[in-house]
Amino acid sequence: MTTNHHAGHAAEQRAARYLQSKGFKLIEINWHTKLVEVDIIAEKAGRLYFIEIKYRRNLDQGNGFDYITSKKIQRMKLGAEMWLSKNYWPGEVTLAALSANSDDNFEILELT
Repeated sequence: MTTNHHAGHAAEQRAARYLQSKGFKLIEINWHTKLVEVDIIAEKAGRLYFIEIKYRRNLDQGNGFDYITSKKIQRMKLGAEMWLSKNYWPGEVTLAALSANSDDNFEILELT
């Protein structure tokens, strides 16, 4: 039996491969502190992306973007700020979400 945790982890691995196929360089996967977790930190064309992965087996309850709330965006900002406080980054930064489903359909949405 597949748990939500296992399904989510597998979706993050597939999302990472998808991002690489689109020219992203992976910096971190599942970077976390006691307060926050960032699913994927990746770079493309001099821009750093903090990416939340939202996986849905099917679209019966909406796509992954439907679950990006203002509270989630605030947590993502905190995670980005914490990572940036420990790591030098000279370029632009973007918060993004990647919606994935069981058919490996991926869609990226820039949040900032």
